Amino acid sequence: MLLSTLLLQAATGAAIGKMGAAIGAGLAAIGAGIGIGKIGGSAMEGIARQPEMAGNIRTSMLIIAALIEGVALFAVIVCMLILLMK
Repeated sequence: MLLSTLLLQAATGAAIGKMGAAIGAGLAAIGAGIGIGKIGGSAMEGIARQPEMAGNIRTSMLIIAALIEGVALFAVIVCMLILLMK
């Protein structure tokens, strides 16, 4: 409900919609940073527990981190497009 209201306000050029889009972009970036940090920490813990699986864990960690980064980039781009809409 709130998201649809913010998107509607952004489409009509209202200031609250632009503020919501800016907050959304910031939250997407912060969320991606937290997520990638948790993945890195969990991967290091997994490598410490099973050193023989280090290669597989590292590969999986990098793939998942790249996917999270892609989703975050998409979210930030959508928010920036909303900011640029009239």
